[in-house]
Amino acid sequence: MKLGFLTACLPQWDLPTIASWAADHDYQALEVAVWPGSGGRDFEAAHLPVATFGEREADATRDLFQQHGLELSALAYYENNLHPDPARREEIRSHLKHAIDTAQLLGVPHVGTFVGRDWTRPIADNLAEAERIFPELVEYAGERDVRIIIENCVMEGWHPDGYPGNLAYSPELWEWMFDLGLYLNWDPSHLTWIGIDPVETIAPYIDRIVHAQAKDVQLRPADRQRYGHFGPAIDRSANPWDMGWWRYRVPGLGQVDWSGIIDRLYEHGYTGTLSVEHEDPVWGGSPEKVTQGLEIAHRTLRPLIF
Repeated sequence: MKLGFLTACLPQWDLPTIASWAADHDYQALEVAVWPGSGGRDFEAAHLPVATFGEREADATRDLFQQHGLELSALAYYENNLHPDPARREEIRSHLKHAIDTAQLLGVPHVGTFVGRDWTRPIADNLAEAERIFPELVEYAGERDVRIIIENCVMEGWHPDGYPGNLAYSPELWEWMFDLGLYLNWDPSHLTWIGIDPVETIAPYIDRIVHAQAKDVQLRPADRQRYGHFGPAIDRSANPWDMGWWRYRVPGLGQVDWSGIIDRLYEHGYTGTLSVEHEDPVWGGSPEKVTQGLEIAHRTLRPLIF
């Protein structure tokens, strides 16, 4: 197992700067963000130009990672593949294919994205639509020796009422998406706040957990007494991502049982990357604060990884 982090938390830095910092601070891998640009929402970054990526860029990227002794564990483009706007959906599909092409050039085994959701339609319609569009993407990736991995983030901010905006949040939905040829970028933070014990989801699905993210979550049960599990209902417009009773933290500052999780991953033979996904509002807002948060995560997780 290797400890890495997702580069989307540092959109202001270029990839060489991130790689140098990561190596200097005893990180072993990077999950590289490959959005076409930054600023569409928080926690996205453009650290490789996948739309124009060629052999020259691939050589430079391989040299960079070799120079710093790092592994490139996955490319990350987490967008809504079921977006209700057909033009936007096609943009996402096209860029995802660019990411897959880039992964092939670099010999990277995984490209991460979301299933997503058309929030104007019921879940049953969305599942049917996913069953229509994903087989072609899975085949495209497979022809290039790449797996599409889906993070189990709820993406509640994509739904106007705060309901799940990414139909990959539960083991029930994982089993459905595995039948489509998709794999899992497993993240325990999302499971924790929706009431699922993340440790107990490892053994049944270890064959499909090919990449894992490390994000913590801080629960505030007293606030849940006011809003209920689904968060604020009267006015969500100020911040559709604020559920009112929990927030993401870097590993070690929330309720996730990291010792139990890493032990269970080892028990069932996981040998992939554990990639810190830094979305902590306390340790954010500037590269200095973000890197301090990454150091906290490292102090929490590195002693558990051998």
